[in-house]
Amino acid sequence: MADYFTPTVIQQTILDADMTPLERLLLSHIFESERDGDSWYFFSELGPSDILYVERVALEAALAASRYADDSSANRFVVEYLSNTKADGPLPTHLDLDLSTTSWEFIMQDIVTRSSTLSYVTAVSSFTCSRMRQDGFGGAVVLISADQIMGKSTNEILEDFIEQVAP
Repeated sequence: MADYFTPTVIQQTILDADMTPLERLLLSHIFESERDGDSWYFFSELGPSDILYVERVALEAALAASRYADDSSANRFVVEYLSNTKADGPLPTHLDLDLSTTSWEFIMQDIVTRSSTLSYVTAVSSFTCSRMRQDGFGGAVVLISADQIMGKSTNEILEDFIEQVAP
């Protein structure tokens, strides 16, 4: 069996002040993160996570501290998730957040939109595989601005090149 990986690097560091507490909490579970002065460096060796295992108390506290950004993607996602969470008995201490219905790119776009220092954020990913498979290698780039999210894979770039040289 082949294992597929998507190491990803967010190339700009993100100022702590540019993120809400909820965005910082979610991004630190989607990616690995390192403090860089007053900023955060986000990356993932295996690929961004779609399922986040988060302490309920930490999630609720981060949401409460982020109420000033009620229109953010992160707030809308978590409010909807918590309203749909029904517990038979005591509330769980940890929650599994399924981000497959949304995207970390929208969280980054909210950050860029509010930021006075960022005009865009870029992400570079490589596609790797534990076996030499034709579909297991390549990469992608994403540029996130306040107005749009753009991306291309290496396959799309190759198709553009082929179109330029094909008769």
